[in-house]
Amino acid sequence: MAAPALVALAHGDRDPRSTSTITALVDEVRAQRPDLRVEKAFLGTTRWEFQKVVDRLVKAGFDEVVVVPLVLGDAPTPAIDEAVSEATGRHRELKVRVTSTLGLEARFLEVLDVRMREALKASRVRELDALVLAAAGSTDPLANQAVARLARLWGTHHRLPVTAAYAASAPPATGEAVRAFRGEGRRHIAVASLFLTPGPLVDRATELALEAGAVAVSEPLGAHPEVARTVLARYAVGAVELVPV
Repeated sequence: MAAPALVALAHGDRDPRSTSTITALVDEVRAQRPDLRVEKAFLGTTRWEFQKVVDRLVKAGFDEVVVVPLVLGDAPTPAIDEAVSEATGRHRELKVRVTSTLGLEARFLEVLDVRMREALKASRVRELDALVLAAAGSTDPLANQAVARLARLWGTHHRLPVTAAYAASAPPATGEAVRAFRGEGRRHIAVASLFLTPGPLVDRATELALEAGAVAVSEPLGAHPEVARTVLARYAVGAVELVPV
């Protein structure tokens, strides 16, 4: 009996940098588990793409699919639930399990460190006295509190003051966070991008941070092996949940 197929499902983004990053991440997932059938799909700009991926898997003989939402944080995914409902309505024998999102795993701090070291090296920065953790931001205060908790954990690890900042929906913006540190007399402030892929939000957060005096801004998490391992960890839980009790 074949293992369930894995569909890594991202929200559609017209930015080609985002699409290429998702492709690279899925390639990394395949490299780590070459025994699995792994597909990528996008929602949003290409409504029918997910349905076509499902049709292809059904035609190949798969009757079980685990969908892993490529989303940081724990936001609800109604668009994904709607797409899955449509797919199972067209394929009555198909079983689909949607896993929890990637979330804000403490293990992602290791990836942030890698991306930050790359940014500091590129900017030739050798000294830091504060950090800003920049995320997308949400209208849900609990989601923003989760980012703030991760920021505190990161700060404890590095023994540096760290504050969370948001690109949308909640204050402070990255520029405001950098200026607040500078108001305390700190001059070597770097910003880490807690985003999965590049895109307009990342561009705006970076622009505001640099205008405010940040010495470096890291790239998003991207197709790091640790992110791929998290995708596979979510898949493993979903595959077990498909097993009849």
